[in-house]
Amino acid sequence: MRFVKKPSPANVKARHPLPEGEGRLLERYFFERPVLKVARDLLGKYLVRRYRGKVTAYMITEVEAYDGPKDKACHASRGRTERNKVMFGEAGHFYVYFVYGMHWMLNIVTGKPGYPAAVLIRGVEGVNGPARVCKKLHINKKLNGKLAAHKSGLWFEDGGIKIPAEKIKRTPRIGVAYAKEWAMKPYRFVFD
Repeated sequence: MRFVKKPSPANVKARHPLPEGEGRLLERYFFERPVLKVARDLLGKYLVRRYRGKVTAYMITEVEAYDGPKDKACHASRGRTERNKVMFGEAGHFYVYFVYGMHWMLNIVTGKPGYPAAVLIRGVEGVNGPARVCKKLHINKKLNGKLAAHKSGLWFEDGGIKIPAEKIKRTPRIGVAYAKEWAMKPYRFVFD
């Protein structure tokens, strides 16, 4: 992994700033794995945003996995569309979409190109709910399709924190009852 310079403390706003030393940028190969592994491993990592000259870093506390065309809760279950085409591309790119005519949702694409899977960022330290995360971090359609990297202004870092398995809960996803048996799959990961 490539090491990146840690933002200066004066410019970082987070309940738990990155540990001393440098955070490690999560590069594309981190996301080129199966979606359930990526989802679990994102817990305890940091979502970092550069916006209007300020850098904020928030620990990821809740995610949901969406696993390809057979997953009835996944946007890709209805085939490739203009809206979801990013999911069919390379891992490490953001899939940002609008719901209910008022909320943005942030996902990160995982796995191999052609297999549409992504992880929804549902919560970060101090912010619960995917729409609230996007609002807090000023995330909108301008980030759709962008690589998670410094250049885009939104990326992930590993601050060296490992969440013990006994602290992680796997539950059914939220708000996907329409997906029938897929709604009950334990694809939501959260820790206390």
